Amino acid sequence: MAEASSSASSDPSRAPLDATALGAALTSGSDLWRSLEVVPEIGSTNAALLDAAAGGAPEGTVLVAEHQVTGRGRLDRTWTSPPGAGLTVSVLLRPDVPAARRGWLPLLTGVALAEAVGEVPGVRASLKWPNDLLAADGAKLAGVLAEVGGGAVVVGVGLNVSTRPEELPPTGTSLALAAGGPVDRPAVLLRFLRGFERRYRAWTAALGDPVAAGLARDYLAWCSTVGAQVVVTLPDASTLEGAAEAVDWDGRLVVRTAAGAVELASGDVRHVRTPAREP
Repeated sequence: MAEASSSASSDPSRAPLDATALGAALTSGSDLWRSLEVVPEIGSTNAALLDAAAGGAPEGTVLVAEHQVTGRGRLDRTWTSPPGAGLTVSVLLRPDVPAARRGWLPLLTGVALAEAVGEVPGVRASLKWPNDLLAADGAKLAGVLAEVGGGAVVVGVGLNVSTRPEELPPTGTSLALAAGGPVDRPAVLLRFLRGFERRYRAWTAALGDPVAAGLARDYLAWCSTVGAQVVVTLPDASTLEGAAEAVDWDGRLVVRTAAGAVELASGDVRHVRTPAREP
């Protein structure tokens, strides 16, 4: 997303988040969430929580930024958004599951996010493996980035809420554009975090088993990658083409190529042809 000169205070749809009210609403009765902090500006919410994790910060710490100036996506891409136009949030987790199962955390986050935005009238979304939330037209609404450090996993989400066309890259969109009107930013944040807690608790209780937790089933219901013809750019810049057949036990994408099935733990996926989805 491109930088914008307009401030959150000049636009009612970009009113600052009420950290006190949000924190009270989130932590009351929660077994996971310990605290929620909102900062007006930060370099990277993920980087800040990784530092906090190294200092012993507890699981369930939530950090939200109104404006992130050095945010990162996967493959070291930059992620910036005008102040107050989106939701930039990171959460600190210490999941007691086998290390291989942690590959499901970005996918779990995507499902919780898809369910939260799916409650916005007029918005239809899908998940592109491994970390993108797409609108019905295939434009990007959000990205997810999971990083490990300090004995913890920090998962960050960047969601476009009121971002305008001139503030977006050609491949991006926002909830307001998809919905055709204003969107309640605090409500989306709370729905996402509450939904995340339900899924995270079920997943950790099942020791990271995505099938027993119901996560694998629900991820596939939201995923527009499985069943699509894809071109995947791998970390070494080589490409792989084939049909995305499944997501395996460890959250890897299984692609059927001319040479056989390949299991991918990472890669930049481009959909060449996607399966039809129910309205």
